[in-house]
Formats: sequence, structure tokens, C-alpha cells
Amino acid sequence: MQYRHLGRSGLQVSALSFGAWVTFAQQYGEDLAFDCMKAAYDAGVNFFDNAEVYAQGQAEVVMGNVIRRAGWKRSDLVVSTKVFWGGDGPNDTGLSRKHVIEGANAALARMQLDYVDLIFCHRPDIYTPIEETVRAMSYLVNSGKAFYWGTSEWSAADIMEAYQIARREHLVPPTMEQPQYHMLHRERVEKEYARLYQEIGLGTTIWSPLASGLLTGKYNDGMPDGTRMSLAGYEWLRKNLESPQGQANLAKARQLAPLAAELGCTQSQLAIAWCLKNPNVSTVITGASRPEQVVENMAALAVVEKLTPEIVTRIEGILDNKPTPPSDYR
Repeated sequence: MQYRHLGRSGLQVSALSFGAWVTFAQQYGEDLAFDCMKAAYDAGVNFFDNAEVYAQGQAEVVMGNVIRRAGWKRSDLVVSTKVFWGGDGPNDTGLSRKHVIEGANAALARMQLDYVDLIFCHRPDIYTPIEETVRAMSYLVNSGKAFYWGTSEWSAADIMEAYQIARREHLVPPTMEQPQYHMLHRERVEKEYARLYQEIGLGTTIWSPLASGLLTGKYNDGMPDGTRMSLAGYEWLRKNLESPQGQANLAKARQLAPLAAELGCTQSQLAIAWCLKNPNVSTVITGASRPEQVVENMAALAVVEKLTPEIVTRIEGILDNKPTPPSDYR
């Protein structure tokens, strides 16, 4: 395993991490969660990602039980949660001071932890002043309930505003952002956030490196049974795949299959390695429905060195629908 600093902070996170989205308490229970987390831990993963909204809090319960059952040393782990969607009450959602603090306390109780290493604002809240959220997050850090705070799917402008408020008011600034990033979704990480890496030292914990399974190759020949697209509540994933843009993306995924075979890796490993190649990616959050998938994903680390400038150019040609002439393939 490789370890990277989370932005400009002193915290080191495993280049590949493991998240609970979709799977924990939805696709499988605690025993399989234990096996998957243990496979990740044994591979050197130290960062485990969660959120209050995952399985309505049950994903945090499962992860907390696994950590306790495994008996891992707490200081060896980097555990996160995210707050925004905590329930149906009028103050159970959003980033008000009330929900940020109560949501964090509830998450800690579910995970049976005294603190999380990272806590994220799961989405921007247009109804709450950013300063109120910054003060609430700063309070969590200063009270020892979290070590670092960050954002997820915030605009660069909002992240910068939060950072400037924190500096002006002598509060704790955001350290990291958790954006979607993969071969088919690049604009925000590569362009919008570009100045933030240098100006404020922003770290990134990217999610969906496999584009919800599209880049694994599993949909290259049709819609198989037993995928997350067949889960209740995730119908939007199937709708996205069946849209014109989804079909165009699927065509690109199919073109990546021969290249993966040439490199001697799976399409999943190729897609994850491509994300790892970006120096502004602190960690790539992976998921799995069985331990064998965890092992496969971890092997993506060895593929990164195979992504030579020539290979990257070929990938860019596929993604841009501008295939490189065959003479350049040799």
C-alpha cells in the first residue's frame, strides 16, 4: 500500500480506501462487511469512509461493530462520516449548527467511537450561511469530536469562501473535499478545483472511481442481475445508464476493454489506476460486495506504473472519441 498526505495536512491516508456506500446494511450484513473490511485492512487500507445517510445510519452501525469485533487499534484507522441527511425532521437535514453537531454526535454513537478523523459536509446547503457551518465544524474539531473537516460536492467558490471565513475569524478551515471523479466525470477535480490545490492545499477523497460499475465492464454485454442498479432506491443509476449520455459512456467503456487486456489487468483496475495517477487525488474510495473484489481493487496499485504517457494518450483518445492513429500504438 502507498500512503499520501491529505492535501497539505500532516495526515496520511492509504492511496486506496474503503467505503460503505450502497453495500453496508443494503447489499449485505455484518459478517460480509467484516470480511471485506478485513481484506482491505490486511492490504494496508487505513481509511474507511461512511455517512449518516448510508442505509439511514445502519451503515455506520455495521462499520462500528466491525471495528470493535476486529479489535483494531483506533490510532491505526482513519474513519470518516458525512452529515447533511440525518432524518425527516425539519432540523434533521442541512448544515445548520444544530444539525452539524447533533448529526455528528449521533454518528459517533452509532459507530461506538469517541471521534472521527474526518467529517464532511455531505452537500452544500443553500439555506444555511457558510459562516454558520464553518463555526459548527470548527467547534467539532476544537472539541475533539473530529480531527479534520471538509466538504463533498461543493463548488470551488464555496470552498474558498469557507476557507477565507475560517482564516479571517481564526477558525479551523476545511482540509479536504470528497468529489465524484472517474474517467467519465473530470471537470470539477481537474479544472474547477485546480487553484485550490496550490492556494489552500486542498486534499481529495474521491468517490465512484468505477462510475457506479460502468467502468468495470460488467455492463459491456447487457444488464446483469444482482447489481446496484437493481437495488430499490437506486433506480436513478439505471436511468442514467439507459440515457443517451449513459449509452455514449458505455461505448467508451467497451473500448477500454482491449486496452485493459493488453496491460494484463481488469477494467476495474485500469479505471482505479487512472484515478490514482492524478497527483491531486489523496485517496480513491473503493467499495466491494465480496472480499475477492477488495483484493482485485487493491491490485490496481500495481497498474499505475503501467500507465505510461503513451497509454495515457490512448486512454484520452478513447475518452475524447478521438482514437490515436494505430501507428502511435506501438
